Amino acid sequence: MNNNVQKNSTNKKLSLLVPMYNESSVIPVFFETVLKVLETVSYEIEIVCVNDGSTDNTLELLKGYAEKDKRIKLVSFSRNFGKEPAMTAALDFATGDAIVPIDADLQDPPELIHEMLEEWEQGFDVVFARRSSRDADSIVKRSTAAWFYSLFNKMSDTYIPSNVGDYRLMDRKVVEVIKKLPEKDRFMKGLFCWPGFKSTTVEFERPERAEGETKFNMWKLWNFAISGIASFSTMPIRLGIYLGLIISAASFVYGLFIITKTLFMGVDVPGYASIMVAVLFLGGIQLFFLGCWVST
Repeated sequence: MNNNVQKNSTNKKLSLLVPMYNESSVIPVFFETVLKVLETVSYEIEIVCVNDGSTDNTLELLKGYAEKDKRIKLVSFSRNFGKEPAMTAALDFATGDAIVPIDADLQDPPELIHEMLEEWEQGFDVVFARRSSRDADSIVKRSTAAWFYSLFNKMSDTYIPSNVGDYRLMDRKVVEVIKKLPEKDRFMKGLFCWPGFKSTTVEFERPERAEGETKFNMWKLWNFAISGIASFSTMPIRLGIYLGLIISAASFVYGLFIITKTLFMGVDVPGYASIMVAVLFLGGIQLFFLGCWVST
C-alpha cells in the first residue's frame, strides 16, 4: 500500500456499505476477508450492513458480528425491499468521508479499496471500479449488458461507464448530493453518476462468488434495466408524443379517405367509419397531450 495514503488519512473515516439478503453462507468469509484488508488502512472504519428482510439467519449472524466489533453497524428491514432501497438506507446511515458500496459475495474484491483510496487522496471525488473483461459471463449476459449500457447512454443525459457496478468510492460531498435526490423507484447506478464531480477509474478482474448464489435472474435484470432507462431518459415520453401525432395524422388522412369513398361509393356499414376516425383521432390527441404534460 502507498504510504501517502496512510500519511494523509489522519482523522478521516472510511464507510463500507453492504446490502445483504440471505447471505448467511458468505458472511463469515466476507468479514474475515474485509477486516483483514482494512487492517492495513489507517482510516477510522465503519461497515454499514443492511439486512434486506432476509429469511435465513443473516440477521442473527450480523448481530453477533456487530456485538463483537463496534465498527460494524446494523440496519434491518422488516421485509425484503430490494437492493436499491437497502443501498439508500446504507447511504443515510454512513458517516464516512469516503464511502464504498460493496457486495457481500466478494465479487467486488476488497483489495481494490487500497487503490481507490490512493486515487481519492490524489483529489478525485469518485473512483469507479470497472471490470476489465466479462469473459466469465455467458454470451447472452455479455450481449445484454453491452446493449443496455449502449442504449442507456444514447437515451440519457447521465453517462454510466460500461461494466461498472455499484462498487466505487465516493467522497462525502457526492453522497450528500445523492441523499437529496427524491426518487422512490431508485436506479442507484444512475443516481451515483448523476452528481458528476471529478472522477477516475480503476480496473479489476471479477472473481467468482465466494459462497451462495446470485439473487438476480434475467427477468429481474430486464425489469431493472427498464426501470433505469425510464428513470433517466425522457425518450419514452417523447415517443408517446410522436406516436400521438402520427396516429392523429393517420386518422385525419383516413377520415378524408372515408369521406371521399362515401361520396363516390356510398356507405357499407353506417356509423363505422365515423366512429373509427373519432376514436383514432382522439386517442392520438390524448397520447400527445399526455406526453407533453408528463414532460413538463
